[in-house]
Amino acid sequence: MIIDVHTHIMPPGIRENRSRFAEKDRCFDLLYSNPKAKIATAQEVVDNMAQEGIDVSVVLNVGWDSHELCQITNDYILEAISTYPHKLVGFGAIQPLDQVNAVKEIERCARGGMRGIGELRCDTQGFDFADKDSMMPIIEVVREYDMIVLTHTSEPVGHIYPGKGAITPEIIYGFIQNFPDIKLVCAHWGGGLPFYALMPEVAELFTNVYFDTAASPFLYKNDIFTYVSSLVGKEKILFGSDYPLIKQQRIVEVVLSLDCPQDTKDMILGGNAQRLLSI
Repeated sequence: MIIDVHTHIMPPGIRENRSRFAEKDRCFDLLYSNPKAKIATAQEVVDNMAQEGIDVSVVLNVGWDSHELCQITNDYILEAISTYPHKLVGFGAIQPLDQVNAVKEIERCARGGMRGIGELRCDTQGFDFADKDSMMPIIEVVREYDMIVLTHTSEPVGHIYPGKGAITPEIIYGFIQNFPDIKLVCAHWGGGLPFYALMPEVAELFTNVYFDTAASPFLYKNDIFTYVSSLVGKEKILFGSDYPLIKQQRIVEVVLSLDCPQDTKDMILGGNAQRLLSI
């Protein structure tokens, strides 16, 4: 089974009114104001999965600035997972600064069948990932519904690209220290966080931490699969594409080309996600 844990979908109306939403939400403006920035619908993801041999895709939301846009896009994801229950797994968006509504929205998403929250973006949303007191009400409801948290992450060095952001390893590490029991997926290889697993005290906290491969060809050499496997374990790597930014099959082909045992490839492409998502 091949499971892509990192794709994005939005309602057709948002794509058709791109400029209006860019004016209303700074995160949308950052990521999608450029007409060349790709936006996909649920149907387009499912069609692409059929073409490229993907069995299940996690359809993520985005770290919107406004609670209103979180609700609108969550509604669409709830509809999508209801329409394609065996193909799509939903993660919802919240604005943690709007704490009361964020808690209610997590509850609504969980009752609707979503499995997680993300993709969170503390850099554009303005909340402090490492502030234990402010995050506690949100984490309590995440625990209650046994949900997964997925966050955007980025490298503190290297080239600049649209949407790179500033969620670097030390920011994520503060969250992990505060909430080591929460199942956390760090997108884009955790911005290099796995390399700090060479420090024993860091590795000890990675029990519930996973790293997805979203947009990997734009960020790292393919050797990263081997290095991260040796540092944190092959069971911690989740295939993610970041579709529609990148074709799903592109990263599948990278994994299949790796010089490693077939069982390792199977774990990365789907086995690890299957266990994490209880599929």
